[in-house]
Amino acid sequence: MPTWEDVEAIGLRYPGVEAASWFGTPGLRVAGKGMCRVRTNPDALVIRVLDLGDREALLKGQPDVFFTTPHYDGHPSVLVRFEAADVELLTELLTESWRLRAPAKLVAAYDAEHPSAG
Repeated sequence: MPTWEDVEAIGLRYPGVEAASWFGTPGLRVAGKGMCRVRTNPDALVIRVLDLGDREALLKGQPDVFFTTPHYDGHPSVLVRFEAADVELLTELLTESWRLRAPAKLVAAYDAEHPSAG
């Protein structure tokens, strides 16, 4: 089962990402914008996704992995059950979240240095 330490290790690979407290729990930000954070009760990862359509597709496609609460209604975020996720899925989610939240120049510079990553 992946842990917050795994999430942090994956996220910190990307330029501009910093670990920071967010709503009193560990989180990751890029350029001051939140990418993800730990949520307690129940323990899960809150992560930013592309849009509400992407959110709904994740919730319907893998309800054992993704869920939400009324607090996140209308917001492009999903909750990820750590016990149901794997490192590959977390890497994909964190990469997308970083691309959504990072400044375009930072993403372009990263893609220029890592052509297979884009």
